[in-house]
Amino acid sequence: MPLDSELAAAVTELGNGKSKSRTVHDLALRGAEALRDEHEGRQEAIAHLLRISSGEDDGYDFAISEQLHAER
Repeated sequence: MPLDSELAAAVTELGNGKSKSRTVHDLALRGAEALRDEHEGRQEAIAHLLRISSGEDDGYDFAISEQLHAER
């Protein structure tokens, strides 16, 4: 299967003398790792916001936040 222009450019740039198939393989694995990390970070952020909204995270005080917004 031919590579699209963006992937072909990445293979050329990052191949470092490796075969095209090895470079595509490596890029796919690194991309999967990056996507997993991104998903994990998003899930952690959601969990953090849920803890704040439920009052489990005492590092956020809605009353102070409301006061600060009112003073703007």
